[in-house]
Amino acid sequence: MLFHNQAGILKNSPWEQEMITYKELHEQNHRITELSNVLRYLLKDRSMCDTQSCCELFHNYVSLVQEHMDTVDKNMYRDLLGSKDEKTNNVAKNFMSGSVEVKKILKSFTKQWCPVKNNNALKIKDHEQFLGSIDKLFDIVLQRIQDETEHLYPLVRSMAA
Repeated sequence: MLFHNQAGILKNSPWEQEMITYKELHEQNHRITELSNVLRYLLKDRSMCDTQSCCELFHNYVSLVQEHMDTVDKNMYRDLLGSKDEKTNNVAKNFMSGSVEVKKILKSFTKQWCPVKNNNALKIKDHEQFLGSIDKLFDIVLQRIQDETEHLYPLVRSMAA
C-alpha cells in the first residue's frame, strides 16, 4: 500500500521502506531532458557518434529512462487503479499502456542501434536513419515526461489530499 505525504510517496512493505519524492521524480525528468538535449545536439555530428564519451552518455540516458519508468510503474498506479472514479482509473491504465510502449520502443531502438550487449558502442551504418530514429525516441520520452508532470503527478497528489 502507498502512503502519500506533501513531499512524495512512501512505499511501505514488509521487506523495504523507500521514499519516492516528487522532487526526485522531477530531478529524474530534468536529467533525462538534459541528456536528450545534449545527445540530440552531439549526435547530429556523425564523428561524435563513435566517441566513447557520447556512447556512454547515450547508455546513461537509456538507463535513466528505464529506471524512471520502473519507478513510476512501481509507485504511481496502485491508488489510481483502486479509485472508484472511472476517469482516474482510465488515466492510470493509459499511463501503464504508454509505459509498455515506451519500453518497447526503447528496447527496439537499442536492439537496432546498440546490438552488442555490455558494450557501450552505437552501431550506426546510416546516420540519417539513426538521427530520425533517435529524434523520434527523444520526442516520445520527452512527451511522456511532460504528460507525467502535467497529468499524472497532480492526479496522484490530489488523491492524497
